[in-house]
Amino acid sequence: MRIVAASDRAPPGGEPGFASARAPRGAGSICEVSDRVGDDQLRAEIAAHPWYHTLELRPGIETPGWFDLRGIIELVPLPGSLVGKRCLDVGTFDGFWAFEMERRGAEEVVAIDVLDPSRWDWPAGSDDAVITAINARKAGGVGFELTSRELGSAVQRRPLSVYELDPDEIGQFDHIYLGSLLLHLRDPVLALERVCGVCSGTLIVCDAIDAAMTAVFRKRAVAHLDGRGRPWWWKPNLAGLVRMVEAAGFETISPPVRLRMPPGAGHPKPILRPRSFRSQIGRVETMRAWRGDPHAIVYARPRVGPQAAGS
Repeated sequence: MRIVAASDRAPPGGEPGFASARAPRGAGSICEVSDRVGDDQLRAEIAAHPWYHTLELRPGIETPGWFDLRGIIELVPLPGSLVGKRCLDVGTFDGFWAFEMERRGAEEVVAIDVLDPSRWDWPAGSDDAVITAINARKAGGVGFELTSRELGSAVQRRPLSVYELDPDEIGQFDHIYLGSLLLHLRDPVLALERVCGVCSGTLIVCDAIDAAMTAVFRKRAVAHLDGRGRPWWWKPNLAGLVRMVEAAGFETISPPVRLRMPPGAGHPKPILRPRSFRSQIGRVETMRAWRGDPHAIVYARPRVGPQAAGS
């Protein structure tokens, strides 16, 4: 197991990580951009809604994402060249990984997401105000559409749930990325089984883990259950995340990698005060805001033979 701090935004006196990686533009199968709006109009469109991903749409013009995934790009075991490959981005949101796979030359990239909040995994008793607030960040997928237009992208976005993945309908994929999604699913193992059914090559899972339980239970698979008022369900320790992937029919290719998901410009930064560290919740939230959300990468491929899922 390798542990990496993937943020250069540590609080004063904290440990710095490495600087964010910036991928060059214009490679891969991205199409020629036409009918581009002016810089001022683009900035106005960016400012009109919240962003989940940090994306550089033009030199000097970036989206203020909740996360800045450019800081972990070198940690993700995605091949440098995807020429001739068919790729899938599960839970694409603003499309960071879908567009990155296209930039690396993928022959075809499919991105799936559920834009209708009524189809998300809401626990019983969820308040309408919470549903409205969380849906506002999704914004109907406007971020993906704006980025796709700006990049001249050919990525196909389909309004599919991960539970609905069917090889007869969508085919098979050489490379699949699934990021920060399992936390929000009532049945993460079922979701991974559906992914396994359309994976003919490799899967990269990058999802949230419970850092405290990972420290206490290094080999035992455990998970914390939330399910209170919002679609936040299971947060496993590192061993639990690996076990979920294996239980769905995959085998790991390499040891998992721990990291912190780097916060972007749109992520609130609380003022550092001594009282922020007096409670466990305060310490966790402060560290998450400044150093990033604890995640882990699991790199896997479908297991073959009688122990494969569904056999």
